[in-house]
Amino acid sequence: MPDTALLVVDLQSALLVGAHDAEGCLVRVAALAGRARAAGAPVVYLRQRVDHPDVPADLLEVHPAVAPHPGDTVLEKDSADSFLGTSLDELLRGRGVRRVVLTGYATEYCVDSTGRSALSHGYDLVLAADGHTTPTRPADSPLPAAAQVVVHHNALFATILYAGRTVRVLPAAEIDFTTR
Repeated sequence: MPDTALLVVDLQSALLVGAHDAEGCLVRVAALAGRARAAGAPVVYLRQRVDHPDVPADLLEVHPAVAPHPGDTVLEKDSADSFLGTSLDELLRGRGVRRVVLTGYATEYCVDSTGRSALSHGYDLVLAADGHTTPTRPADSPLPAAAQVVVHHNALFATILYAGRTVRVLPAAEIDFTTR
């Protein structure tokens, strides 16, 4: 049994509207999930609770392109950190997971917070460099463009140091669930 799990954070239909390279990200994450399942690795979906009466319930589900399969786990969360207030840590430890592969939506919020928390909880981390996305922004926004946010976070995680942990940033196609 692999000691690696795939985390799919907030890839919900409603949240992905207008996200940077959403379709490409979904294709790459779907392929990663298929490889994880084939290797016997746990696939864990983290789903942000969204309490908004104008958002239809079906749009709050995980996007159909990466929908959970039987045997996958779906956990609800209320914050950017997927470990905070959830049973994620217990679930991973119970399955002997020591390394997580991270994908998802909201690069600078939920993906970043979950990645740092995974490291703080004692897990090694692989960030799928092309398996996370964030909202696009208007050209006149003072915030960095979505593509810049993705590049920035890939560079940040490629150089971040956590004592006793390994951190790698790899294209989704290069991530292997059977070897470390």
